[in-house]
Amino acid sequence: MTTRTLSTDGAQLFFDVSGPLPPAGGRPPLLLVGQPMDASGFQALVAQLPDRTTVTYDPRGLGRSTRSDGRTDHVPEIQAADLHAVVEALGGGPVDVFASSGGAVTALALVAAHPGDVRTLVAHEPPLLELLPDAAAAVRAFEGVRAAYAASGSGAGMAAFIAMTSWRGPFTEEFFAQPPADPATFGLPTEDDGRRDDPLLSDRSDAVVRFRPDVAALAQAPTRVVVAVGEESRDVLTGRTAVATAELLGQEVTVFPSHHGGFMGGEHGYAGQPEAFARRLEEVLGD
Repeated sequence: MTTRTLSTDGAQLFFDVSGPLPPAGGRPPLLLVGQPMDASGFQALVAQLPDRTTVTYDPRGLGRSTRSDGRTDHVPEIQAADLHAVVEALGGGPVDVFASSGGAVTALALVAAHPGDVRTLVAHEPPLLELLPDAAAAVRAFEGVRAAYAASGSGAGMAAFIAMTSWRGPFTEEFFAQPPADPATFGLPTEDDGRRDDPLLSDRSDAVVRFRPDVAALAQAPTRVVVAVGEESRDVLTGRTAVATAELLGQEVTVFPSHHGGFMGGEHGYAGQPEAFARRLEEVLGD
């Protein structure tokens, strides 16, 4: 693996290339994109793809990548411009992209803005709250996470986040009637650490969850877009947003092993099935 840096408008990006450039066998590089997760979350998946040239990167302001644009928010269109710069630095498109969570939102923005950059996009569980039938309630639930974080810090905020993302089905009054989630139940710290800059729990990623894909631009792009969902998460929040995204694009969702972090190893907490996930990804991407 080699680590490279790239200066873009308002950011210094770090990205890692595993394998030769140009890739062996004629297949394009596979770009792995997360948000707010950085490159470290893809280590287990990269290890299962030894025959592919893979590229992972830290989005601006996350991990090793810094920003000088004076902003703290995470805007899909800005990050899509960064991804375009990474693709250009690799020698130009088209590349294949596997993108998960907020990274899938960024990748949808990339395909709409730069359709020649991507051959196949696998968009895994994009958290597009406003596409849900119960969008207002989902936004209310997410605002509850923000409120818990703002009031009591990361432990309380993450406990609220876990409670929200593990709720099955639409958000009903039964969900909102629950007592606040106890951080200790999840092995989380109960004391306030004093920080309020977490990109997941604060309002810094509002533009991600409120993003609406440009359906017309995606339909006109030569890119094959595949919306993916974990077999264990179809009925919870990001599984439901994946289904809603697929329906918006006129397709059925493609099922992958495991859950929202199904490509991760045990070093990131709730372990997925990276080996089975990688095999499914190779199957979906094709030659």
